[in-house]
Amino acid sequence: MTSKKNIIANRYEVLSHLGKGGMADVFLGIDTILNRQVAIKVLRTEMNTDAVSILRFEREAQAAAALAHPNIVEIYDVGDYKGHHYIVMEYVVGQTLKQVIKSRGPLLNEEAVDIMKQMCSAIAEAHSRGIIHRDIKPQNVIVKADGSIKILDFGIATAKGAMQLTQANNVMGSVHYLAPELARGEPSSPQSDIYALGICLYEMLAGDVPFKAEQAVQVALKHMRDPMPDIRAVNNTVPQSIENIITRATAKLPAQRYRSCDEMLRDISTCLRPDRRNEKKLILKMPEQQKRQTLEGMELQPADTDHEMTAKNQTDDLEKQKKNKRTMKILVTILCAVAAVAIFFTMVLSGVVTLGPRTVKVPDLSGMTIAEAQDTLDKDTLVLNTENITYTLTKDTKKGQIIASDPAADTEIDKKSEVSVTVSSGIGAEVQDYTGKNIDDVKDSLSAKYPYLKITVQEEASDKKAGTIIRQEGLTAGTLFDPDVVTQITLVCSAYPSVTIPTDIIGKTVAEATAELEAMGVTARSSNRDISNMSQEERDKLKIGVVIECSPAAGTSYTQKGSNYVTLYYY
Repeated sequence: MTSKKNIIANRYEVLSHLGKGGMADVFLGIDTILNRQVAIKVLRTEMNTDAVSILRFEREAQAAAALAHPNIVEIYDVGDYKGHHYIVMEYVVGQTLKQVIKSRGPLLNEEAVDIMKQMCSAIAEAHSRGIIHRDIKPQNVIVKADGSIKILDFGIATAKGAMQLTQANNVMGSVHYLAPELARGEPSSPQSDIYALGICLYEMLAGDVPFKAEQAVQVALKHMRDPMPDIRAVNNTVPQSIENIITRATAKLPAQRYRSCDEMLRDISTCLRPDRRNEKKLILKMPEQQKRQTLEGMELQPADTDHEMTAKNQTDDLEKQKKNKRTMKILVTILCAVAAVAIFFTMVLSGVVTLGPRTVKVPDLSGMTIAEAQDTLDKDTLVLNTENITYTLTKDTKKGQIIASDPAADTEIDKKSEVSVTVSSGIGAEVQDYTGKNIDDVKDSLSAKYPYLKITVQEEASDKKAGTIIRQEGLTAGTLFDPDVVTQITLVCSAYPSVTIPTDIIGKTVAEATAELEAMGVTARSSNRDISNMSQEERDKLKIGVVIECSPAAGTSYTQKGSNYVTLYYY
Protein backbone atom coordinates (compact mmCIF):
# COMPACT_ATOMS: atom_id res chain seq x y z
CA MET A 1 0.00 0.00 0.00
CA THR A 2 1.27 3.48 -0.79
CA SER A 3 1.55 5.90 2.11
CA LYS A 4 0.37 9.05 0.33
CA LYS A 5 -2.66 8.10 -1.68
CA ASN A 6 -3.61 4.81 0.04
CA ILE A 7 -3.82 3.07 -3.33
CA ILE A 8 -3.36 -0.68 -3.79
CA ALA A 9 -2.13 -1.97 -7.16
CA ASN A 10 -2.78 1.47 -8.72
CA ARG A 11 -6.50 0.67 -8.68
CA TYR A 12 -8.07 0.27 -5.23
CA GLU A 13 -8.30 3.35 -3.05
CA VAL A 14 -8.49 2.58 0.68
CA LEU A 15 -11.11 4.72 2.45
CA SER A 16 -11.44 3.39 6.00
CA HIS A 17 -10.72 0.46 8.31
CA LEU A 18 -13.70 -1.87 8.77
CA GLY A 19 -12.29 -4.45 11.19
CA LYS A 20 -9.79 -7.19 11.74
CA GLY A 21 -9.77 -10.98 11.92
CA GLY A 22 -7.31 -13.56 13.12
CA MET A 23 -4.77 -12.84 10.41
CA ALA A 24 -5.98 -9.95 8.24
CA ASP A 25 -7.37 -6.42 8.32
CA VAL A 26 -10.43 -5.46 6.29
CA PHE A 27 -10.79 -2.03 4.68
CA LEU A 28 -13.53 -0.21 2.81
CA GLY A 29 -12.25 0.84 -0.60
CA ILE A 30 -13.17 2.09 -4.05
CA ASP A 31 -12.39 0.32 -7.31
CA THR A 32 -11.25 3.37 -9.26
CA ILE A 33 -11.70 1.63 -12.62
CA LEU A 34 -15.25 0.30 -12.14
CA ASN A 35 -16.19 3.06 -9.66
CA ARG A 36 -17.74 0.78 -7.04
CA GLN A 37 -17.27 0.18 -3.32
CA VAL A 38 -15.30 -2.94 -2.38
CA ALA A 39 -14.03 -4.66 0.76
CA ILE A 40 -10.26 -5.21 0.77
CA LYS A 41 -8.81 -7.89 3.04
CA VAL A 42 -5.06 -7.41 3.59
CA LEU A 43 -2.89 -10.04 5.26
CA ARG A 44 -1.15 -8.48 8.25
CA THR A 45 2.58 -7.84 7.93
CA GLU A 46 3.60 -10.36 10.59
CA MET A 47 1.71 -13.10 8.69
CA ASN A 48 3.50 -12.53 5.37
CA THR A 49 6.33 -14.86 6.38
CA ASP A 50 4.01 -17.60 7.71
CA ALA A 51 3.51 -20.19 4.96
CA VAL A 52 0.34 -21.61 6.58
CA SER A 53 -1.24 -18.16 6.92
CA ILE A 54 -0.43 -17.33 3.30
CA LEU A 55 -1.88 -20.68 2.20
CA ARG A 56 -5.06 -20.03 4.19
CA PHE A 57 -5.32 -16.56 2.66
CA GLU A 58 -4.83 -17.84 -0.90
CA ARG A 59 -7.24 -20.71 -0.31
CA GLU A 60 -9.95 -18.31 0.82
CA ALA A 61 -9.66 -16.44 -2.48
CA GLN A 62 -9.53 -19.62 -4.57
CA ALA A 63 -12.44 -21.29 -2.78
CA ALA A 64 -14.80 -18.30 -2.81
CA ALA A 65 -13.83 -17.25 -6.35
CA ALA A 66 -14.81 -20.71 -7.59
CA LEU A 67 -18.35 -20.21 -6.26
CA ALA A 68 -21.19 -18.25 -7.81
CA HIS A 69 -24.15 -18.06 -5.41
CA PRO A 70 -26.32 -15.15 -4.20
CA ASN A 71 -25.57 -16.05 -0.56
CA ILE A 72 -21.77 -16.27 -0.92
CA VAL A 73 -19.67 -13.11 -0.95
CA GLU A 74 -18.21 -12.51 -4.42
CA ILE A 75 -14.44 -12.31 -4.94
CA TYR A 76 -13.35 -9.67 -7.49
CA ASP A 77 -9.57 -9.76 -7.39
CA VAL A 78 -6.58 -11.20 -5.52
CA GLY A 79 -2.94 -10.26 -5.61
CA ASP A 80 0.32 -9.35 -3.92
CA TYR A 81 1.24 -5.65 -3.90
CA LYS A 82 4.57 -4.52 -2.44
CA GLY A 83 4.73 -7.54 -0.15
CA HIS A 84 1.09 -7.25 1.00
CA HIS A 85 -1.23 -10.13 0.08
CA TYR A 86 -4.75 -8.83 -0.56
CA ILE A 87 -8.21 -9.99 -1.61
CA VAL A 88 -10.78 -7.61 -3.13
CA MET A 89 -14.34 -8.71 -2.56
CA GLU A 90 -17.94 -7.59 -2.65
CA TYR A 91 -18.72 -5.00 0.00
CA VAL A 92 -21.79 -6.11 1.95
CA VAL A 93 -23.58 -3.65 4.23
CA GLY A 94 -25.11 -5.29 7.30
CA GLN A 95 -24.49 -6.95 10.66
CA THR A 96 -22.98 -10.34 11.37
CA LEU A 97 -25.49 -12.96 12.45
CA LYS A 98 -23.62 -13.08 15.78
CA GLN A 99 -24.29 -9.36 16.29
CA VAL A 100 -27.96 -9.83 15.44
CA ILE A 101 -28.30 -12.66 17.99
CA LYS A 102 -26.45 -10.71 20.69
CA SER A 103 -28.58 -7.61 20.19
CA ARG A 104 -31.95 -9.37 19.91
CA GLY A 105 -31.62 -12.73 21.63
CA PRO A 106 -33.57 -15.69 20.20
CA LEU A 107 -34.89 -15.00 16.71
CA LEU A 108 -38.41 -15.75 15.56
CA ASN A 109 -38.85 -19.26 14.16
CA GLU A 110 -39.63 -17.85 10.73
CA GLU A 111 -36.50 -15.67 10.72
CA ALA A 112 -34.22 -18.48 11.83
CA VAL A 113 -35.68 -20.86 9.24
CA ASP A 114 -35.32 -18.28 6.44
CA ILE A 115 -31.66 -17.61 7.33
CA MET A 116 -30.94 -21.34 7.61
CA LYS A 117 -32.48 -21.96 4.17
CA GLN A 118 -30.05 -19.44 2.64
CA MET A 119 -27.08 -20.88 4.55
CA CYS A 120 -27.91 -24.46 3.50
CA SER A 121 -28.34 -23.39 -0.11
CA ALA A 122 -24.96 -21.62 -0.13
CA ILE A 123 -23.07 -24.46 1.57
CA ALA A 124 -24.78 -26.99 -0.73
CA GLU A 125 -23.34 -25.07 -3.69
CA ALA A 126 -19.88 -25.18 -2.11
CA HIS A 127 -20.20 -28.92 -1.46
CA SER A 128 -21.30 -29.51 -5.05
CA ARG A 129 -17.96 -28.00 -6.11
CA GLY A 130 -16.08 -30.25 -3.67
CA ILE A 131 -15.40 -27.37 -1.22
CA ILE A 132 -15.94 -27.82 2.54
CA HIS A 133 -16.15 -24.53 4.46
CA ARG A 134 -14.91 -25.85 7.85
CA ASP A 135 -15.58 -22.60 9.73
CA ILE A 136 -19.34 -22.05 9.59
CA LYS A 137 -20.40 -19.77 12.43
CA PRO A 138 -22.63 -16.69 12.88
CA GLN A 139 -19.53 -14.45 12.84
CA ASN A 140 -19.00 -15.45 9.19
CA VAL A 141 -22.57 -14.66 8.10
CA ILE A 142 -23.56 -11.09 7.13
CA VAL A 143 -27.28 -10.26 7.47
CA LYS A 144 -28.39 -7.44 5.15
CA ALA A 145 -31.24 -5.03 5.82
CA ASP A 146 -33.59 -6.96 3.52
CA GLY A 147 -33.01 -10.22 5.43
CA SER A 148 -30.77 -11.82 2.83
CA ILE A 149 -27.41 -13.20 3.97
CA LYS A 150 -23.88 -13.57 2.65
CA ILE A 151 -21.43 -16.23 3.84
CA LEU A 152 -17.79 -15.23 3.87
CA ASP A 153 -14.36 -16.34 5.14
CA PHE A 154 -13.39 -19.49 3.26
CA GLY A 155 -9.90 -19.13 4.78
CA ILE A 156 -9.73 -22.71 6.06
CA ALA A 157 -11.99 -24.28 3.43
CA THR A 158 -10.69 -27.44 1.79
CA ALA A 159 -11.24 -28.74 -1.69
CA LYS A 160 -11.85 -32.45 -1.98
CA GLY A 161 -8.49 -34.19 -1.79
CA ALA A 162 -6.61 -31.02 -0.75
CA MET A 163 -4.27 -30.71 2.25
CA GLN A 164 -6.03 -30.10 5.57
CA LEU A 165 -4.96 -26.87 7.29
CA THR A 166 -4.36 -28.42 10.71
CA GLN A 167 -1.37 -28.39 12.98
CA ALA A 168 -0.37 -30.51 15.95
CA ASN A 169 -2.93 -30.17 18.78
CA ASN A 170 -4.66 -27.43 16.82
CA VAL A 171 -7.88 -27.82 14.85
CA MET A 172 -8.67 -24.75 12.75
CA GLY A 173 -12.17 -23.31 13.14
CA SER A 174 -14.30 -22.14 16.07
CA VAL A 175 -14.60 -24.74 18.83
CA HIS A 176 -18.21 -23.78 19.63
CA TYR A 177 -19.31 -25.13 16.22
CA LEU A 178 -16.80 -27.98 15.94
CA ALA A 179 -18.10 -31.40 14.93
CA PRO A 180 -17.03 -34.24 17.31
CA GLU A 181 -15.04 -36.05 14.61
CA LEU A 182 -12.98 -32.91 13.92
CA ALA A 183 -12.23 -32.58 17.62
CA ARG A 184 -10.90 -36.15 17.48
CA GLY A 185 -8.57 -35.18 14.63
CA GLU A 186 -10.54 -36.89 11.86
CA PRO A 187 -10.76 -35.26 8.39
CA SER A 188 -13.52 -32.80 7.56
CA SER A 189 -16.51 -33.78 5.43
CA PRO A 190 -19.82 -32.27 4.29
CA GLN A 191 -21.30 -33.75 7.48
CA SER A 192 -18.95 -31.64 9.64
CA ASP A 193 -20.33 -28.51 7.92
CA ILE A 194 -23.86 -29.81 8.50
CA TYR A 195 -23.07 -30.19 12.22
CA ALA A 196 -21.98 -26.52 12.36
CA LEU A 197 -25.21 -25.49 10.57
CA GLY A 198 -27.20 -27.35 13.22
CA ILE A 199 -25.36 -25.51 16.01
CA CYS A 200 -26.04 -22.18 14.26
CA LEU A 201 -29.77 -23.01 14.04
CA TYR A 202 -29.79 -23.86 17.75
CA GLU A 203 -28.02 -20.58 18.60
CA MET A 204 -30.47 -18.50 16.54
CA LEU A 205 -33.41 -20.01 18.44
CA ALA A 206 -31.80 -20.21 21.90
CA GLY A 207 -29.85 -16.95 21.83
CA ASP A 208 -26.63 -18.73 22.82
CA VAL A 209 -24.43 -21.70 21.88
CA PRO A 210 -25.34 -25.13 23.33
CA PHE A 211 -21.94 -25.92 24.91
CA LYS A 212 -19.88 -23.45 26.95
CA ALA A 213 -16.83 -23.81 29.20
CA GLU A 214 -13.83 -21.78 30.38
CA GLN A 215 -11.35 -23.59 28.12
CA ALA A 216 -11.67 -24.52 24.45
CA VAL A 217 -10.70 -28.14 25.12
CA GLN A 218 -13.58 -28.46 27.56
CA VAL A 219 -16.01 -27.21 24.92
CA ALA A 220 -14.61 -29.75 22.43
CA LEU A 221 -15.10 -32.54 24.96
CA LYS A 222 -18.72 -31.49 25.46
CA HIS A 223 -19.29 -31.74 21.71
CA MET A 224 -17.88 -35.27 21.77
CA ARG A 225 -19.56 -36.57 24.95
CA ASP A 226 -22.53 -34.50 26.09
CA PRO A 227 -26.00 -34.90 24.57
CA MET A 228 -27.34 -31.93 22.63
CA PRO A 229 -29.52 -29.70 24.86
CA ASP A 230 -33.26 -29.77 24.13
CA ILE A 231 -34.05 -26.55 22.24
CA ARG A 232 -37.72 -26.76 23.23
CA ALA A 233 -36.73 -26.67 26.89
CA VAL A 234 -35.00 -23.34 26.21
CA ASN A 235 -37.53 -21.89 23.74
CA ASN A 236 -41.03 -23.37 23.99
CA THR A 237 -42.18 -21.66 20.78
CA VAL A 238 -40.00 -23.96 18.69
CA PRO A 239 -42.05 -26.73 17.01
CA GLN A 240 -40.99 -30.38 17.24
CA SER A 241 -40.14 -30.38 13.53
CA ILE A 242 -37.35 -27.83 14.04
CA GLU A 243 -36.02 -29.62 17.11
CA ASN A 244 -35.82 -32.81 15.03
CA ILE A 245 -33.80 -30.96 12.39
CA ILE A 246 -31.32 -29.77 15.04
CA THR A 247 -31.15 -33.27 16.55
CA ARG A 248 -30.33 -34.87 13.22
CA ALA A 249 -27.89 -32.19 12.04
CA THR A 250 -25.94 -32.35 15.32
CA ALA A 251 -25.84 -36.15 15.72
CA LYS A 252 -22.57 -37.35 17.27
CA LEU A 253 -22.08 -39.85 14.45
CA PRO A 254 -21.64 -38.29 10.96
CA ALA A 255 -23.56 -41.22 9.45
CA GLN A 256 -26.67 -40.22 11.45
CA ARG A 257 -26.70 -36.65 10.10
CA TYR A 258 -28.21 -35.47 6.84
CA ARG A 259 -26.51 -37.01 3.83
CA SER A 260 -26.20 -33.58 2.20
CA CYS A 261 -27.07 -29.92 2.68
CA ASP A 262 -29.67 -30.34 -0.07
CA GLU A 263 -31.42 -32.97 2.05
CA MET A 264 -31.27 -30.67 5.10
CA LEU A 265 -32.61 -27.79 2.98
CA ARG A 266 -35.58 -29.90 1.83
CA ASP A 267 -36.39 -30.74 5.47
CA ILE A 268 -36.12 -27.09 6.59
CA SER A 269 -38.29 -25.89 3.70
CA THR A 270 -41.32 -27.75 5.09
CA CYS A 271 -40.67 -27.62 8.85
CA LEU A 272 -43.12 -24.77 9.54
CA ARG A 273 -46.10 -26.49 7.92
CA PRO A 274 -48.94 -27.01 10.42
CA ASP A 275 -48.99 -30.78 9.83
CA ARG A 276 -45.34 -31.05 10.96
CA ARG A 277 -45.56 -28.95 14.13
CA ASN A 278 -46.19 -31.87 16.47
CA GLU A 279 -44.46 -34.66 14.57
CA LYS A 280 -42.87 -37.53 16.50
CA LYS A 281 -39.74 -36.61 18.47
CA LEU A 282 -36.55 -37.86 16.82
CA ILE A 283 -34.36 -39.91 19.15
CA LEU A 284 -30.90 -41.03 18.02
CA LYS A 285 -28.91 -43.68 19.87
CA MET A 286 -25.64 -42.48 21.32
CA PRO A 287 -22.41 -44.17 20.23
CA GLU A 288 -21.90 -45.49 23.80
CA GLN A 289 -25.27 -47.24 23.68
CA GLN A 290 -24.34 -48.87 20.37
CA LYS A 291 -21.06 -50.09 21.84
CA ARG A 292 -22.86 -51.62 24.82
CA GLN A 293 -25.31 -53.36 22.51
CA THR A 294 -22.43 -54.76 20.48
CA LEU A 295 -20.78 -56.15 23.60
CA GLU A 296 -23.93 -57.68 25.10
CA GLY A 297 -23.99 -61.51 25.29
CA MET A 298 -20.26 -61.89 24.56
CA GLU A 299 -19.12 -62.94 28.10
CA LEU A 300 -17.32 -66.30 28.29
CA GLN A 301 -17.94 -68.75 31.18
CA PRO A 302 -14.85 -70.48 32.80
CA ALA A 303 -14.44 -74.23 32.30
CA ASP A 304 -14.98 -76.64 35.26
CA THR A 305 -11.68 -78.41 35.97
CA ASP A 306 -12.12 -79.36 39.70
CA HIS A 307 -13.84 -82.79 39.58
CA GLU A 308 -12.00 -86.14 39.46
CA MET A 309 -12.58 -88.42 36.51
CA THR A 310 -12.88 -92.14 36.69
CA ALA A 311 -11.69 -94.43 33.90
CA LYS A 312 -15.26 -94.68 32.68
CA ASN A 313 -15.62 -90.95 32.71
CA GLN A 314 -12.39 -90.67 30.76
CA THR A 315 -13.74 -93.06 28.12
CA ASP A 316 -16.99 -91.14 27.99
CA ASP A 317 -15.02 -87.94 27.65
CA LEU A 318 -13.10 -89.35 24.70
CA GLU A 319 -16.36 -90.19 22.96
CA LYS A 320 -17.71 -86.79 23.77
CA GLN A 321 -14.58 -85.17 22.38
CA LYS A 322 -14.94 -87.08 19.10
CA LYS A 323 -18.58 -86.13 18.93
CA ASN A 324 -17.76 -82.52 19.74
CA LYS A 325 -15.11 -82.49 17.01
CA ARG A 326 -17.65 -83.71 14.47
CA THR A 327 -20.16 -81.17 15.72
CA MET A 328 -17.53 -78.44 15.60
CA LYS A 329 -16.65 -79.30 11.98
CA ILE A 330 -20.33 -79.06 11.06
CA LEU A 331 -20.67 -75.74 12.91
CA VAL A 332 -17.52 -74.36 11.28
CA THR A 333 -18.85 -75.38 7.86
CA ILE A 334 -22.20 -73.73 8.55
CA LEU A 335 -20.54 -70.59 9.91
CA CYS A 336 -18.27 -70.38 6.86
CA ALA A 337 -21.28 -70.69 4.60
CA VAL A 338 -23.18 -68.01 6.54
CA ALA A 339 -20.12 -65.75 6.47
CA ALA A 340 -19.74 -66.25 2.72
CA VAL A 341 -23.40 -65.39 2.18
CA ALA A 342 -23.06 -62.34 4.45
CA ILE A 343 -19.96 -61.15 2.60
CA PHE A 344 -21.70 -61.69 -0.73
CA PHE A 345 -24.73 -59.63 0.27
CA THR A 346 -22.47 -56.94 1.78
CA MET A 347 -20.66 -56.69 -1.54
CA VAL A 348 -24.01 -56.51 -3.34
CA LEU A 349 -25.27 -53.74 -1.04
CA SER A 350 -22.00 -51.81 -1.38
CA GLY A 351 -22.10 -52.11 -5.15
CA VAL A 352 -18.90 -54.16 -5.47
CA VAL A 353 -21.01 -57.05 -6.78
CA THR A 354 -24.17 -56.32 -8.74
CA LEU A 355 -27.14 -58.52 -9.38
CA GLY A 356 -28.84 -58.13 -12.69
CA PRO A 357 -27.53 -55.78 -15.42
CA ARG A 358 -24.04 -54.39 -14.80
CA THR A 359 -24.55 -51.40 -17.09
CA VAL A 360 -26.95 -48.47 -17.18
CA LYS A 361 -27.76 -45.68 -19.65
CA VAL A 362 -26.57 -42.18 -18.82
CA PRO A 363 -29.68 -40.07 -18.14
CA ASP A 364 -30.25 -36.77 -19.95
CA LEU A 365 -29.00 -34.13 -17.49
CA SER A 366 -29.58 -31.13 -19.77
CA GLY A 367 -31.18 -28.20 -17.95
CA MET A 368 -30.54 -29.64 -14.48
CA THR A 369 -28.54 -27.99 -11.71
CA ILE A 370 -25.54 -29.76 -10.17
CA ALA A 371 -27.64 -30.84 -7.17
CA GLU A 372 -30.44 -32.20 -9.37
CA ALA A 373 -27.94 -34.09 -11.54
CA GLN A 374 -26.32 -35.61 -8.45
CA ASP A 375 -29.66 -36.92 -7.20
CA THR A 376 -30.55 -38.27 -10.65
CA LEU A 377 -27.22 -40.08 -11.07
CA ASP A 378 -27.45 -41.50 -7.54
CA LYS A 379 -30.75 -43.15 -8.46
CA ASP A 380 -29.13 -44.67 -11.55
CA THR A 381 -26.10 -45.93 -9.54
CA LEU A 382 -23.77 -43.47 -11.24
CA VAL A 383 -21.35 -40.93 -9.75
CA LEU A 384 -21.14 -37.22 -10.61
CA ASN A 385 -17.55 -36.05 -11.03
CA THR A 386 -17.67 -32.87 -8.92
CA GLU A 387 -13.91 -32.32 -9.16
CA ASN A 388 -13.91 -31.79 -12.92
CA ILE A 389 -16.90 -29.61 -13.82
CA THR A 390 -16.48 -27.51 -16.98
CA TYR A 391 -18.12 -24.08 -17.08
CA THR A 392 -18.76 -22.25 -20.35
CA LEU A 393 -20.84 -19.38 -21.70
CA THR A 394 -23.86 -20.26 -23.84
CA LYS A 395 -26.23 -18.51 -26.21
CA ASP A 396 -29.49 -19.44 -24.48
CA THR A 397 -28.94 -21.53 -21.31
CA LYS A 398 -29.29 -19.93 -17.89
CA LYS A 399 -26.35 -19.82 -15.52
CA GLY A 400 -25.96 -22.99 -13.42
CA GLN A 401 -27.80 -25.33 -15.80
CA ILE A 402 -26.09 -28.36 -17.32
CA ILE A 403 -25.67 -28.28 -21.11
CA ALA A 404 -23.81 -31.55 -21.75
CA SER A 405 -22.42 -34.67 -20.10
CA ASP A 406 -19.51 -36.99 -20.75
CA PRO A 407 -20.39 -39.75 -21.56
CA ALA A 408 -23.35 -38.31 -23.45
CA ALA A 409 -26.98 -39.07 -22.60
CA ASP A 410 -28.20 -42.61 -23.47
CA THR A 411 -24.62 -43.98 -23.55
CA GLU A 412 -24.43 -47.45 -21.96
CA ILE A 413 -21.80 -47.49 -19.17
CA ASP A 414 -20.94 -49.62 -16.13
CA LYS A 415 -22.72 -48.84 -12.88
CA LYS A 416 -20.69 -46.75 -10.40
CA SER A 417 -18.96 -45.03 -13.33
CA GLU A 418 -18.22 -41.32 -13.15
CA VAL A 419 -20.08 -38.79 -15.31
CA SER A 420 -18.56 -35.37 -16.02
CA VAL A 421 -20.75 -32.39 -16.91
CA THR A 422 -20.46 -29.04 -18.64
CA VAL A 423 -22.41 -26.24 -16.96
CA SER A 424 -23.52 -22.87 -18.30
CA SER A 425 -21.68 -19.97 -16.68
CA GLY A 426 -24.26 -17.60 -18.13
CA ILE A 427 -25.64 -16.30 -21.42
CA GLY A 428 -22.83 -14.71 -23.39
CA ALA A 429 -22.77 -12.12 -26.13
CA GLU A 430 -21.61 -13.34 -29.55
CA VAL A 431 -18.74 -11.51 -31.21
CA GLN A 432 -19.39 -10.40 -34.78
CA ASP A 433 -16.93 -10.20 -37.68
CA TYR A 434 -15.96 -6.53 -37.80
CA THR A 435 -13.41 -6.70 -40.64
CA GLY A 436 -14.17 -4.35 -43.52
CA LYS A 437 -16.22 -1.98 -41.33
CA ASN A 438 -15.35 1.56 -40.28
CA ILE A 439 -13.50 1.71 -36.96
CA ASP A 440 -15.46 4.69 -35.59
CA ASP A 441 -18.84 3.13 -36.36
CA VAL A 442 -17.89 -0.20 -34.72
CA LYS A 443 -16.29 1.43 -31.70
CA ASP A 444 -19.32 3.66 -31.02
CA SER A 445 -21.71 0.72 -31.43
CA LEU A 446 -19.77 -1.64 -29.13
CA SER A 447 -19.20 1.00 -26.45
CA ALA A 448 -22.90 1.80 -26.28
CA LYS A 449 -23.95 -1.85 -26.16
CA TYR A 450 -21.26 -3.33 -23.88
CA PRO A 451 -20.02 -0.87 -21.20
CA TYR A 452 -17.52 -3.40 -19.79
CA LEU A 453 -15.92 -4.16 -23.17
CA LYS A 454 -12.47 -2.56 -23.34
CA ILE A 455 -11.68 -1.62 -26.96
CA THR A 456 -8.10 -1.04 -28.07
CA VAL A 457 -7.55 0.49 -31.52
CA GLN A 458 -4.31 -0.06 -33.45
CA GLU A 459 -3.47 1.46 -36.82
CA GLU A 460 -1.48 -0.33 -39.50
CA ALA A 461 -0.36 0.63 -43.00
CA SER A 462 -2.68 -0.93 -45.55
CA ASP A 463 -4.03 -0.48 -49.04
CA LYS A 464 -7.53 -0.45 -47.55
CA LYS A 465 -9.45 2.75 -47.08
CA ALA A 466 -8.27 4.63 -43.98
CA GLY A 467 -10.24 3.60 -40.87
CA THR A 468 -11.27 0.23 -42.31
CA ILE A 469 -10.89 -2.64 -39.81
CA ILE A 470 -8.33 -5.14 -41.12
CA ARG A 471 -8.61 -7.74 -38.33
CA GLN A 472 -9.69 -8.24 -34.72
CA GLU A 473 -7.70 -9.78 -31.87
CA GLY A 474 -8.62 -11.07 -28.39
CA LEU A 475 -12.21 -11.86 -29.35
CA THR A 476 -12.59 -13.60 -32.70
CA ALA A 477 -15.81 -13.74 -34.68
CA GLY A 478 -18.29 -16.30 -33.39
CA THR A 479 -16.91 -16.55 -29.84
CA LEU A 480 -18.94 -15.67 -26.74
CA PHE A 481 -17.95 -13.29 -23.96
CA ASP A 482 -19.55 -12.27 -20.66
CA PRO A 483 -20.97 -8.74 -21.16
CA ASP A 484 -20.94 -8.12 -17.39
CA VAL A 485 -17.20 -8.76 -17.01
CA VAL A 486 -14.36 -6.52 -18.22
CA THR A 487 -13.21 -8.07 -21.51
CA GLN A 488 -10.54 -6.95 -23.99
CA ILE A 489 -10.84 -6.71 -27.79
CA THR A 490 -8.27 -5.20 -30.16
CA LEU A 491 -9.38 -3.77 -33.50
CA VAL A 492 -6.63 -3.21 -36.10
CA CYS A 493 -7.57 -0.70 -38.80
CA SER A 494 -5.98 0.78 -41.89
CA ALA A 495 -3.89 3.78 -40.85
CA TYR A 496 -5.15 7.28 -41.52
CA PRO A 497 -2.78 9.47 -43.65
CA SER A 498 -0.66 11.97 -41.75
CA VAL A 499 0.66 15.00 -43.67
CA THR A 500 2.24 18.37 -42.99
CA ILE A 501 -0.06 21.22 -43.97
CA PRO A 502 1.91 23.15 -46.63
CA THR A 503 2.83 26.75 -45.80
CA ASP A 504 2.36 27.90 -49.39
CA ILE A 505 -1.43 27.70 -49.17
CA ILE A 506 -1.33 31.01 -47.31
CA GLY A 507 -1.77 33.71 -49.93
CA LYS A 508 -3.36 31.39 -52.49
CA THR A 509 -6.97 31.66 -53.50
CA VAL A 510 -9.39 29.48 -51.55
CA ALA A 511 -10.00 27.37 -54.63
CA GLU A 512 -6.26 26.81 -55.21
CA ALA A 513 -5.58 25.96 -51.54
CA THR A 514 -8.55 23.58 -51.41
CA ALA A 515 -7.38 21.76 -54.53
CA GLU A 516 -3.85 21.40 -53.13
CA LEU A 517 -5.08 19.93 -49.83
CA GLU A 518 -7.55 17.55 -51.46
CA ALA A 519 -4.75 16.25 -53.70
CA MET A 520 -2.95 15.27 -50.48
CA GLY A 521 -6.07 13.42 -49.19
CA VAL A 522 -7.05 16.20 -46.79
CA THR A 523 -10.63 17.43 -46.42
CA ALA A 524 -10.80 21.24 -46.56
CA ARG A 525 -13.54 23.70 -45.68
CA SER A 526 -13.56 27.48 -46.05
CA SER A 527 -14.79 30.21 -43.72
CA ASN A 528 -14.84 33.94 -44.49
CA ARG A 529 -13.90 36.54 -41.88
CA ASP A 530 -16.45 39.14 -40.83
CA ILE A 531 -15.59 42.59 -42.25
CA SER A 532 -18.78 44.42 -41.23
CA ASN A 533 -16.99 46.32 -38.45
CA MET A 534 -14.14 47.50 -40.74
CA SER A 535 -13.90 50.95 -42.23
CA GLN A 536 -14.02 51.46 -45.97
CA GLU A 537 -10.34 52.33 -45.96
CA GLU A 538 -9.55 49.00 -44.21
CA ARG A 539 -11.74 47.12 -46.64
CA ASP A 540 -9.98 48.63 -49.63
CA LYS A 541 -6.68 47.20 -48.42
CA LEU A 542 -8.01 43.59 -48.12
CA LYS A 543 -7.23 40.82 -50.61
CA ILE A 544 -10.58 39.20 -51.27
CA GLY A 545 -10.84 35.39 -51.73
CA VAL A 546 -7.25 34.74 -50.59
CA VAL A 547 -6.32 32.38 -47.71
CA ILE A 548 -5.02 34.40 -44.79
CA GLU A 549 -4.96 31.65 -42.12
CA CYS A 550 -5.80 27.97 -41.60
CA SER A 551 -6.65 25.66 -38.72
CA PRO A 552 -4.69 23.53 -37.89
CA ALA A 553 -1.90 26.00 -38.63
CA ALA A 554 0.20 25.75 -41.77
CA GLY A 555 3.42 23.79 -41.23
CA THR A 556 1.92 21.48 -38.55
CA SER A 557 1.27 17.73 -38.78
CA TYR A 558 -2.31 16.69 -39.55
CA THR A 559 -4.05 13.29 -39.67
CA GLN A 560 -7.06 12.93 -41.93
CA LYS A 561 -9.40 10.82 -39.82
CA GLY A 562 -13.15 10.40 -39.94
CA SER A 563 -14.90 13.75 -40.02
CA ASN A 564 -11.74 15.82 -39.40
CA TYR A 565 -11.05 18.74 -41.75
CA VAL A 566 -8.77 21.75 -42.27
CA THR A 567 -10.47 25.16 -42.14
CA LEU A 568 -9.29 27.87 -44.58
CA TYR A 569 -10.02 31.45 -43.53
CA TYR A 570 -10.34 34.31 -46.08
CA TYR A 571 -11.88 37.77 -46.65
